[in-house]
Amino acid sequence: GTYPLPVPAPLIACYDGNAPRYTSYPTAAEFRHGFDDDAFRSAIAASNRRGAARDLSVYIHLPFCREACWYCACHRSITRRADRADRYLETLREEIAAKAALLEPRRTLRQLHLGGGTPTFYSPAALRDLIAFLGTCFTLPPAEAREWSIEIDPRTVTPEQAAELVGMGFDRVSLGIQDFDPRVQRAINRRQGVRDVRRVVAALRAAGTQSLSFDLIYGLPHQTPARFARTLRVVRALRPDRISVYAYAHMPRRFRVQSLMPEEALPDPATRLTLMATCHGMLTEAGYVHIGMDHFALPDDALVRAMVGGTMQRNFQGYSTHGDCELLGFGASAISHIGGALAQNASDIASWERRIRGGGLAVARGHRLTAEDHLRSDIIQALMCHGYVDIASLEETHGIRFDTHFGHLRRVLERMADDGLLRFDRWSLSLTERGCFLMRSVAVLFDAYRGADSAERFSRAI
Repeated sequence: GTYPLPVPAPLIACYDGNAPRYTSYPTAAEFRHGFDDDAFRSAIAASNRRGAARDLSVYIHLPFCREACWYCACHRSITRRADRADRYLETLREEIAAKAALLEPRRTLRQLHLGGGTPTFYSPAALRDLIAFLGTCFTLPPAEAREWSIEIDPRTVTPEQAAELVGMGFDRVSLGIQDFDPRVQRAINRRQGVRDVRRVVAALRAAGTQSLSFDLIYGLPHQTPARFARTLRVVRALRPDRISVYAYAHMPRRFRVQSLMPEEALPDPATRLTLMATCHGMLTEAGYVHIGMDHFALPDDALVRAMVGGTMQRNFQGYSTHGDCELLGFGASAISHIGGALAQNASDIASWERRIRGGGLAVARGHRLTAEDHLRSDIIQALMCHGYVDIASLEETHGIRFDTHFGHLRRVLERMADDGLLRFDRWSLSLTERGCFLMRSVAVLFDAYRGADSAERFSRAI
């Protein structure tokens, strides 16, 4: 069937500009090279000085893939050499030990995410050794009090390996699907069959995984609403707990591998809108809750409960249930958010390895948040996670008067309200149902760093 656009096309044409995905504020585009290892040490010291030290969320970047997916915009390295991967793990242990030594020892690693690249480039045994090493550097809570997640490639993981991952503590597993259509898969250089995915899903569920997530992409070459609907029917039948449906951003000047795809086969803007509408219609029809931007979850999923309870947070891994944790990133290109600062490691693997093995922390750039950054971050986080800003509470927390501080935005906010995207008064700002699809376009209004270069650096909101 056909599904109506959740936002009228004229409004999309009016408001669908280029905007960040706001996994942080300020975004990584604002990180500066003057922020170095010493600045990062100061940030950790500031974090340690706070009263009750917050629990930790740890992200580990494992960058290796056996072959390139041509749509990919991630920091990754294509290789089949085991020696390179083994050396990377050795360096990773050095980085973990060095940064853990700077922290108060009582701090607990409550949330762990392994991303890439392809984390399952490594064997379950190698990943088990890595987790054991983490246990020597951090306090690990009991299984029921933690959340460990991993991204896996269903093309390269056997059902037995999938069960091993769950057995070692990964209770949340994300599978890269993108699209099941063979013609689309050939165009993006990612061939994977439904049968293999079904086997891995069955093994994960039999092993007791708590949450299963699928990643899909719309806007890829040769996608049509009819073809994408076939993929969505398979996805609905497999019934993952969470589904992320990303809008493909074609930026071959920044990511050269994207130029390998047939640009003339990319869907036009009208087709992209229909793909988005098809996705929203078919998933909500199947009982999924649209929890924010391009994420859906089943009603009993922890993310939905966090959204309803007001504790959901957005970070570099997307939406998270642990909003009270500080983030430490390990590995090439990984980002930390701790002690009121954002810090990113060197992205080049060789540079990262050289700096870690030389006794440094490999921090290449970062940003120390100002009072104004914290104010705007709170607004953007509230919009992206809850679609609601409590203006009275915001004013009390930050010591400002909203209508004075953001008076220059009143006219555009009122126009958005007239267009049915939001409700706005002296005490609150809230997104409507249609406004949730353009939340990036609302959030970007409060971004003090956005300028004329947004079109070159960020994708379209839809």
